[in-house]
Amino acid sequence: MTIDLSKRIDTLSESLTIAIATLARDLKKSGKDVVSFSAGEPDFDTPEIIKQSAIEALNNGYTKYTDVSGSVDLREAVAYKLKVENNLDYKPSDIIVSVGAKHSLFNIFQAIIDDGDEVIIPAPYWVTYPELALYSGGVPVAIETDDASGFKITPEQLKNAITPKTKMLILTSPSNPTGSVYTKNELIALSEVLKDTKIVVVSDEMYEKLTYDNLEFTAAASISEDMFNRTITVNGLSKSVAMTGWRFGYLASPNKELVQAMVKLQGQSTSNINSITQYAAITALKGKANDDIETMRVEFEKRRNLACDMFNAIDGLSVVRPNGAFYLYVNIKDVEQDSMKFCKELLENVGVAVVPGLGFGLDGYFRFSFATSEATIIDGINRIEKFVKNYKG
Repeated sequence: MTIDLSKRIDTLSESLTIAIATLARDLKKSGKDVVSFSAGEPDFDTPEIIKQSAIEALNNGYTKYTDVSGSVDLREAVAYKLKVENNLDYKPSDIIVSVGAKHSLFNIFQAIIDDGDEVIIPAPYWVTYPELALYSGGVPVAIETDDASGFKITPEQLKNAITPKTKMLILTSPSNPTGSVYTKNELIALSEVLKDTKIVVVSDEMYEKLTYDNLEFTAAASISEDMFNRTITVNGLSKSVAMTGWRFGYLASPNKELVQAMVKLQGQSTSNINSITQYAAITALKGKANDDIETMRVEFEKRRNLACDMFNAIDGLSVVRPNGAFYLYVNIKDVEQDSMKFCKELLENVGVAVVPGLGFGLDGYFRFSFATSEATIIDGINRIEKFVKNYKG
């Protein structure tokens, strides 16, 4: 029997990051010597105190349904975290906990974007943003950045991209895939452009605790009352607390009508996230794993320094030293403009998996995740150097 798929589902493309990571795993299973730098996942285990909280939840029978948006205790813990760490005053009723931040973003796009609405997305961008815009009937509008700007948009670029159809701006700080971080002054400058508009800001702050060089993270919604009212803060525990498989993300907005609309949507899709994750997440949100987080952050910074020094010593390659996350966006333009071709041959010839920049909306680069051991980083970059020296184009 032939089933006609919806036109809507045909707008979606497969996630390139997931596809590359899967291919690398499959090649490794088949016996090929592959080192992968494609996955956006810490190599650290979830902190023991959080795992013990999950065990406690099981032992105490915390295995039932909760409110669609998460238990009251959990949302109070999220509000506590946002107040203490980000100086943001959200009520528990302003918060929805979802199956990872990707689910939070899906709820946002579905609740806000109509056919023809434009979504401004700085490029390079996380691969999912334009896909969600398209799936919701919207039009992704990319603003290109480069090495010289540290992969950050300027107020002038933002102003020039705004049209009467602009509905939403995506801000990601720290960034996936570049690791760039907007400073407080840079956010203030962007916020001035948004005044007197009805543009919704979606601030994805998933990597906020992974910043380097003593750089202080600033939440977009904390800039001003105007930014607080127009911003939807998106965050989670996957990256900074090494809880990727737990699937914990959340959003916060003071707009009660919007929050209620997303609760309604989630109530008809997943309902609440699993109760055991909720219970364990409270431990992380209240800061009880902060020492573990700092240990990971320090190690990531060491790895960043190692990888940047090695890449910048290779003729033809260069990389901007990022202030956050655990990615490098490596410039290969002096070697090859076509990142898909470069990355395919890199995997085939020397067994190194990285993600082509084309998938992030800016070709001539590849994304390299340093969320792996120093030994693996050294091995992988040595292989890349050998490949580049012999590359024929």
